[in-house]
Amino acid sequence: MTQTVFKPVKQEKLSVKIANQLKEHILEGKIKPGEILPPERKLMELLNVSRPSLREALKSLVGMGFLEITQNNRTIVKHLATSRFIDPFDHLLKEDVRTVFELVEVRKAIESWNAYYAAKRASEDDIRILQESVEYIKTHLEDEQDIKGDVDADFHMAIARATQNKIQMHMMFSISDVLRQYICTHYGRISKQDIYEQHAGVVEAISEHDQDKARMAMLEHIDYVDKKVKESLTENAAIVQKRDLDVPLSRLKTDRL
Repeated sequence: MTQTVFKPVKQEKLSVKIANQLKEHILEGKIKPGEILPPERKLMELLNVSRPSLREALKSLVGMGFLEITQNNRTIVKHLATSRFIDPFDHLLKEDVRTVFELVEVRKAIESWNAYYAAKRASEDDIRILQESVEYIKTHLEDEQDIKGDVDADFHMAIARATQNKIQMHMMFSISDVLRQYICTHYGRISKQDIYEQHAGVVEAISEHDQDKARMAMLEHIDYVDKKVKESLTENAAIVQKRDLDVPLSRLKTDRL
């Protein structure tokens, strides 16, 4: 036996091992985009590590773009799409409101795909979360306040998670950020009853694992929202220039909730 078959064993720092474990969970979709990691003390207990090692690991993952620390000191999982992907869309949407409609077209393709595969792969926990989302809207049908755009966005993110496709989840999370900013501001004219019935129809199809039914139910829902957003944008743009949508989005009056 020659000495060349032996290689030095690399000793990894504990912080590197912690970071690798968390990164693996993120990439495999076990920890999903937007999820908040447990508090530092709980993580130390779960991983059986010291505070300095944990902090060093989290700091490295923040630097790699897997995590971010919020203003209230929470650690959340970032979507894998970087600002290089998001920022150009943000610029386009501010420059030309018609880009919103192009985004909706892309959303139809992605979300109908989400519903189709969620119906195929959703676990019992996924279905329970979706049913709870529908039930939340049902219990607030009599409230005077309009539907929060975040409620709808969170519902669609839950469907993306139910696809069990980590790339799809991160892509949807990126689009969801943009949708919250530019579409949800026009939810004031959308009927809570309509949203409730449409969400319930999508969840029913997913719980029945009827893929085609889920896809069609989602397309009908997106078409409805698309129509209402266009009505709102057209009405607001007419104040500035009669039925001419060729104005910056920042100049449009929005019905913020």
